[in-house]
Amino acid sequence: MQFTDQLNNTIELKSFPNRIISLVPSQSELLWDLGLREELVGITKFCIHPQEMFKSIERVGGTKTLNIEKIRALQPDLIIGNKEENEQSQILELQKEFTVWMSDIYTLEDSLSMIEKIGVLVNKVEAANVIKNNIQPSFLNLRQLNKNGLYFIWREPFMAAGKATFIGDILKRIGFENKLSNEQARYPELNIDEIKLLNPELILLSSEPYPFKANHIKELQDILPHSKIVLVDGELFSWYGSRLQKSVAYFNELISLL
Repeated sequence: MQFTDQLNNTIELKSFPNRIISLVPSQSELLWDLGLREELVGITKFCIHPQEMFKSIERVGGTKTLNIEKIRALQPDLIIGNKEENEQSQILELQKEFTVWMSDIYTLEDSLSMIEKIGVLVNKVEAANVIKNNIQPSFLNLRQLNKNGLYFIWREPFMAAGKATFIGDILKRIGFENKLSNEQARYPELNIDEIKLLNPELILLSSEPYPFKANHIKELQDILPHSKIVLVDGELFSWYGSRLQKSVAYFNELISLL
């Protein structure tokens, strides 16, 4: 059987996989929700949802710090990764020994395509379609924020999500005008003077990958007294698997408070 991943690589499987390692949190959760409780044998230390999976499945390092020896010991017949979240050098090393399927996510449409393709890949087409059909129409019911601003993912240095990212696509869909230009990097570093110059109406501080807390609101509020600054659930903005089923309800509640 031949399959094409989102980097246009063709992989071959003699049969549907029985030993799967997932290298990305959102895709690990997806595989679990597709019902692959026995087939999923390896995840990363960041694959924290659901808790039952996190506690019961072997961890093979971080998304960018994979333990290749642990992966070898688990003898996977399929590894599922992501271009942005995994290190290219480690993926290339794994591809020499194992069958590796890679996702590449920039938009909601990319995520829906990934869910559909993985459903075919792991012989869970019906379950994947259910998840996809829960997500796709829900985004037709999004409230609109109609504010401009920045979405921070990191501190020291401050880093914001650019327009050409999955987060950027989600922000656009909720009516958030990203103050970063189209030409800027996917996750540009910004110093305080640059942030002041952008004069954001709203700043969203993500709960991940940097764990922004209430004290960081005060830190920025002293610098940007005219900006509204709020903490947001980064998983619901950036996880592009089955967690998207929960995103629209969260966005609509958030928008009602802003």
